[in-house]
Order: sequence, then C-alpha cells, then structure tokens
Amino acid sequence: MILRPARPADAAPLAELGRTSFCAAFAQLYDPADLAAFLAEVYAESVVAGEIADPGITHRLAVAADGALAGYAKIFDPSCYAEYSAARRPLALGQLYTDPAQTGQGIGTALMDWVLAEARVPHDFVPVSTKAGENRTEAFTKINPRQQVPVLRLPDGTIITIVPCKSFKVY
Repeated sequence: MILRPARPADAAPLAELGRTSFCAAFAQLYDPADLAAFLAEVYAESVVAGEIADPGITHRLAVAADGALAGYAKIFDPSCYAEYSAARRPLALGQLYTDPAQTGQGIGTALMDWVLAEARVPHDFVPVSTKAGENRTEAFTKINPRQQVPVLRLPDGTIITIVPCKSFKVY
C-alpha cells in the first residue's frame, strides 16, 4: 500500500469508495430516500472532482498494490472553525474511510498517521476495532460519548473526533 495525493482522474473511484464505505457504516441509520439524496449531494463524481481541485481540501489516498483504492482521508486547511482556534494552522478532518472489505489491515492507521503528521501533533496510536465493538466499550465511551473513531486526545486533554458536519467536535 502507498499513500498519495488525489488526482483529477481519481474522482470516480474516490466517489465510489466514499459511497461504499459510508453505506457500510451508516446506511442502516437512514431512510432510503434520505440516504440516496445524501449520497448524490456528497459523493457525486462532480462534487468529489471539485473537492480534489479545491486548494483548501486535501485528499490522501491509500492505494493497494493492484492500484485499487483501499481508503482515504480528507482534511480541510484551514478548518471551517479556524476563527475559534488559537492554533497557527487549524485543520479539520472531514473523512477517514477504508474499503469495508479491507478493514483491519492498517489502512486507517496509516491514513491517521498522515493526518496527524499534517497537523504536526505528537501522538501515540491506539487501535480501536469498530468491527469488534471496541468503540462501544465503557472505557471508550468515556473518551467519546458518540462512540466514533478516530479520536484524538491533545496534550491538554482536549478530545477531538469527527462529526457529520465535516468538522471537529471538542468535548
């Protein structure tokens, strides 16, 4: 697996991976009509192509040896909440998804390492398996009541996680 920036030619496969991975994780939570509308709004090839072209949005792709997309992370630089931050360069992690068939192969870890390197935040990685339900344990729920991964604990104890509005939520 290699990590590389997204290119214009990646729009179609990236949109497909976004739809597939989102549906694998969240489809059961949506009314089918609402899900279809959401997927058309967020994961249309033209929307993804526009994001790839946008200098304020960076996609990092995890590409398997056979050339297929295995996962991706999307960050916003600067964060849409930059005005509320004292950071020199606040970023927002918008999405971090892997191919559902390849969960547990270190793809999410590699992408999160890239995100953290971009944010220049020192970190220790602790794997949490959503497939095994580790995100629903009492200990994890104390860290993140939404039971979502990834979670970032800053040196000052602040917890940051992804929320559906494509931004960080601070608890």
